[in-house]
Amino acid sequence: MNANKNDKITIDNYLNQHYIHRSNWLRAAVLGANDGIISISSLAIGVAAASNVREPIVLATVAGLVAGALSMAAGEYVSVSSQTDTEQADIAREQQELADMPEEELEILAQIYEKRGLKRETALQVATELMDVDALGAHVRDELGINDISQAKPVQAALASGASFTAGGVLPLLVILMAPVKNLEYFLYGFTIIFLVILGTIAALTGGSSIKKAIVRIVIWGTLAMGLSALVGYLFGVKV
Repeated sequence: MNANKNDKITIDNYLNQHYIHRSNWLRAAVLGANDGIISISSLAIGVAAASNVREPIVLATVAGLVAGALSMAAGEYVSVSSQTDTEQADIAREQQELADMPEEELEILAQIYEKRGLKRETALQVATELMDVDALGAHVRDELGINDISQAKPVQAALASGASFTAGGVLPLLVILMAPVKNLEYFLYGFTIIFLVILGTIAALTGGSSIKKAIVRIVIWGTLAMGLSALVGYLFGVKV
């Protein structure tokens, strides 16, 4: 018994080392931080291009930071909650189907395993044994494709998104408070690119992906966003 328990712990620890286990919170965190840095920098650059004083830039930035963080958290919660509702509806439907037609559900599960490469007899045996242990769990996992990794977690996603947006948005705010107002947009652009490079590197290291690819992707889109915001500020802004 102890040996089996130790084996299970070893396997679980091994599986938890894979990067895919971080995908849910990492996606929300990177999205929030990236959006915070780019959105607040772009907003500030647009205002700075049309202003000679610091106060309106700070005011617009703080307002954008608060509104953006709340919007990101709320949006992420609603979006992921919708996914959760869909998952729960499918699980309830699957539970009813197991009660109404267990033989058909057994056949469906066996066919799934056959398509994955098992022989007919083996697939049927595996399906039977799994359904004897946890019929609903087997169908949720293998028929619906819902598992602990992919399952939506609304509160976790909302907190990660809102907090990371705030953390990302504070960085350009610090630049606004400390850099000279003259040519502030250039300071913002320069430091924002640095922030994005750091974020891309951290995200790539955490997720086990290519650092170069992550940096190039995040810098290109960040530059486009800030460039367009500055253009809008120059074209439509009135110096104050």
